[in-house]
Amino acid sequence: MSSVSTHTVNPVLRVAPAAPAEAAAYFRASLVFHADVSDVAAALSVEGDPGFVVLDSRSTEAWDQGHIPGAVHLPTALIPEQAEQLLDKSVPVVTYCWGPGCNGATRSALALAELGYQVKEMLGGFEYWAREGFEYETWEGRQRRDADPLTAPVDAEDCGC
Repeated sequence: MSSVSTHTVNPVLRVAPAAPAEAAAYFRASLVFHADVSDVAAALSVEGDPGFVVLDSRSTEAWDQGHIPGAVHLPTALIPEQAEQLLDKSVPVVTYCWGPGCNGATRSALALAELGYQVKEMLGGFEYWAREGFEYETWEGRQRRDADPLTAPVDAEDCGC
């Protein structure tokens, strides 16, 4: 009889976690490059200048379906020729597109960074903006959906994270 090992490798720990200092550097860097929907909404809800501009990098058709109030509309393909007419290089830009399944915000952030803008990408995009129950504008006016309980707490202003 041969001995067959029934020991399986834990798929989570197949590759060991990074050392704490490496993990801290990685997660700190991630926060340098990203903002989440809730943080952007909180910053925009405060009276006065939030210190950044929000840029919607989607098509005009997508913009008309819904966009963040106050956002600048500049499709990614037009950034090289129009960014300097619409954006101030001294003001950080937060880009967004449809959602987590789309890399349009990443591509627009890259295009802006290559032109000398300070930029962050908004994680979750317009999808999570709407799913978390934040107000948005369409060609018909302002709208708001109930918060999706899978993405935002139902009875609290924020997730507490």
